[in-house]
This record gives sequence, structure tokens and C-alpha cells, in this order.
Amino acid sequence: YCFTQLYKPGEAEKGCMMDGVLYPFGEISRTEGCFRCSCSQSEMHCCTLYTTPVGYDKETCKVIFNEKDCNYEVVPKYPSKECAWHARVG
Repeated sequence: YCFTQLYKPGEAEKGCMMDGVLYPFGEISRTEGCFRCSCSQSEMHCCTLYTTPVGYDKETCKVIFNEKDCNYEVVPKYPSKECAWHARVG
């Protein structure tokens, strides 16, 4: 998903703030929260780098977020089973 944070004049003098981190003006390829952003003095526009799995067996599988890869993984709740997923949404 995407969002835009609008700034009042003078509010973003040194860059854009997200989750306590100051990011420089310009394009940001990856934030600590796994977003791709564009930062200017008037706004910060960001979109997620990850998609969310859907269409998997919720009885035998669970979804975990891998912060290193900025991605959700579908893993078995029980180690002896395998998980298949059919689609992702962003």
C-alpha cells in the first residue's frame, strides 16, 4: 500500500521523519520499515516494498515477516508439513 504525509511550510527543513528516523530529501530506496519513499519539503510519499500472501491454508500455515528481506513468508505451523500459497496482494 502507499501513503502520503503532507508537511506545512518549514516543517520539513532537514528531511522527512518516519518512525523516529530522519531521511534526506530525494528518493529513498528502503526505509527501516520496508518502504520505498520520495521525500521533499512539502511531502513524503511512500509505498511498501512487500506484498502480503493470500490464498494459503490458514489451518496448517502461518505468515511471518522477514525484516531482512522486507517480505512475508508462508511457513508451516508444524514442521512436518509444507505450505503452498496461491497469490499475493500489495
